[in-house]
Amino acid sequence: MDVTDLIECRAIEELKYRYMRAVDTKDWDLLAATLEPDVTAVYGERLSFSSAADLVRVLSRMMDENMITVHHLHQPEIEIDGDTATGVWALMDRVIRTKDRVMIEGASIYRDRYRRGGDGVWRIARTTYRRLYESEVSLDDLPTFTVR
Repeated sequence: MDVTDLIECRAIEELKYRYMRAVDTKDWDLLAATLEPDVTAVYGERLSFSSAADLVRVLSRMMDENMITVHHLHQPEIEIDGDTATGVWALMDRVIRTKDRVMIEGASIYRDRYRRGGDGVWRIARTTYRRLYESEVSLDDLPTFTVR
């Protein structure tokens, strides 16, 4: 791997970090900017999309003020091939659904494909994840737990 590849790997890391930050902060315009218009996204067996517009529309409706999310990405494995790249990421996440009084924690492996556009910007062309585990606890079982 040469210096140019390292620079491109860093650009892809920053892209994926922006993608996760956009989800957690519910910044739907930023999320859309990280995606190719024809992105394919498969989140386990429950959710799949074939366009950025559909993905953003559904997530923005699902993730209302009653849903708090925190996603942490680790251990990126990125391979550059010209204007395309692949990436594998470890994910740890926590979801708090305040209305349902439930907290979910889990881990997944993301497998992504990236494309560099004519503008020189990397975007996500395909993103999928496979859940390694998911645990759920009622907040009623944690009497001292509070969300601020």
